[in-house]
Amino acid sequence: MENRIRVLLVDDQSLMRMGFAMVLGSDPEIEVVGEAANGRAALDQVAALAPEVVLMDVRMPVMDGIEATRRVVEAFPATRVILLTTFDLDEYAFSGLRAGASGFLLKDVGPDELVAAVRAVAGGDAAVSPRVTRRMLELFATRLPGAGAGGDAGGRPDGIGGGDVTDQEMAALSAKEREVFDQLALGLTNAEIAAKLFVSEATVKTHVGAVLRKLGLRDRVHVVVYAYETGLLSPGEGNL
Repeated sequence: MENRIRVLLVDDQSLMRMGFAMVLGSDPEIEVVGEAANGRAALDQVAALAPEVVLMDVRMPVMDGIEATRRVVEAFPATRVILLTTFDLDEYAFSGLRAGASGFLLKDVGPDELVAAVRAVAGGDAAVSPRVTRRMLELFATRLPGAGAGGDAGGRPDGIGGGDVTDQEMAALSAKEREVFDQLALGLTNAEIAAKLFVSEATVKTHVGAVLRKLGLRDRVHVVVYAYETGLLSPGEGNL
C-alpha cells in the first residue's frame, strides 16, 4: 500500500519494540521502518529513514527521550514524536511536550489506541488530550526550570519568549481566532468550542488551523503549553 505512515520505534527494551512493531505492522496503513535503542541512535535513524512518527521512550541510556525529542523537533520539523511512559502524568512526559512532542502514551496502551494515536499524530493532531496537558501543567509547570510566565522554556519547538514577541504574535490573530485560541488553551474540543461560540465545527477547525499557523505551533496541545509558557494562562485559572 502506497503512502503508508512511516514509524520509527525507540526504546532500550527490545521486547517492547517487538511488541509495538507487531501491533503497528498489522495495520495496512502503517509501516515500521526502523528501530533504535537510545536517543542518539534515534537521531541517526530519523536522518536516514525520514519517519513521519517516532515512538520515543522517555528514559533511555546514552541520550534520553526528552533531549532526543528536542533535537528531532529542531532538526526534522516534519517528523512528529509520541513519547512512551510507564505512568500517567509523568513529569518526564510533560518535559517532552515542552520540548515539542505531540503527545504521550502509556507503555501498556491497547493496540487500537496505539494505532489511533499514530494516525492522529501523522495527520497533524495530538496523541494526548489537551485536558491532560492542562493537568500536567498545573502539576509540574511551576517546578520545572524555565517554566512560568514569559519563560523561554520550549513550549514551542523554537522556544517561546514573553513580552513584545508574544504581543506581536497574538496581534496577528483575528478576534474570532483569539476566541478560539482562548478555548483551545482551556483544553476544549472542537465540538465544545463550536457550542460555546455558536459556530459550526467546520468553522472551528478552520480557525484552529489559522491559530496554529500564525503562532507557529505544532498542534492543539502546544496551544495549551504556549498559553502557560507565555503567561496568558496560569495554573488553576478557569479562563483567559
